[in-house]
Amino acid sequence: MTLAALRRPRRLVPGDKVAIVSPASPYPAGGLDAGLAVLRSWGLEPVLMPHAAETHLFLAGRDADRAADFAEAWLDPSFAAVIASRGGYGSQRIVEHIDWDLLRTVEPKVFVGFSDMTAIHEAIALELGAASVHGPMPSWTLFAEGPQMQEHLRLQLFAPERAQLIASPAAKPLIGGTATGVTFGGTLTLLAAEAGTAHHRQDVAGGLLLLEDIGEAPYRIDRALTQLDRAGYLDGIAGVVLGSWADCGPYEAVREVLHDRFAGRGVPVVEEFGFGHCAGSLTIPLGRKATLDADAGTLHFGEPALA
Repeated sequence: MTLAALRRPRRLVPGDKVAIVSPASPYPAGGLDAGLAVLRSWGLEPVLMPHAAETHLFLAGRDADRAADFAEAWLDPSFAAVIASRGGYGSQRIVEHIDWDLLRTVEPKVFVGFSDMTAIHEAIALELGAASVHGPMPSWTLFAEGPQMQEHLRLQLFAPERAQLIASPAAKPLIGGTATGVTFGGTLTLLAAEAGTAHHRQDVAGGLLLLEDIGEAPYRIDRALTQLDRAGYLDGIAGVVLGSWADCGPYEAVREVLHDRFAGRGVPVVEEFGFGHCAGSLTIPLGRKATLDADAGTLHFGEPALA
């Protein structure tokens, strides 16, 4: 069975209200201001959910409250999108608190985030059958200071037909070739941590796997890849898109691990594709069919990622 494309949420238009949630770590005081100003400049009306600014231990509020904010935002028809304020840690703790059966009763909407939000992307895909957007979050300093990053996110949300071809100037083939499949994945260590849970994918055959991470030494990257391999998560993948490995040590050491883990699979792998925890981070739709050309350093979606 081949990984199937997921339902497309609708694109955004000026005047849309978007919910800002904090499913993981709290954002620093004043840390949202610049990012929300960017969203407002696009004609959006960002609304902070009731518990989004709270703090409990090292989390943005208690698990049940963070989950309630996410569910309320998804169910409220006045919101066109749900956007995570930041990543950090804690999104895995709320997925079991969310009534996914209830969320299935409404049309899907755009969810935007990355890093720790990988757990939310996976749950949305598996529970709701909906595509989502791996993209920067408003409390991220690099987003507030990165006009190119902002523009690529804006295009994916408002005019996705103008962003069907994603080309990374820094990308190069780790293993050459082309492949077509449905995009999935995100932050490596979050995907590895999902193994053994209800939201570990059982069949990714034919999919294009996206991977990136931050602050993981090469041996820990190898450990996470080994965990995914042993759990069957890499079985039958059609291709791999590798993003940034910020603060993971010398890239050549990271590259050796990545080449060692993927070279024997006989699938194209592109490296340094420019998404994840890096300046100029590209926005990449998840759950939609695309063609990877590792030699050209491109990812081309056959149709706009949002309806």
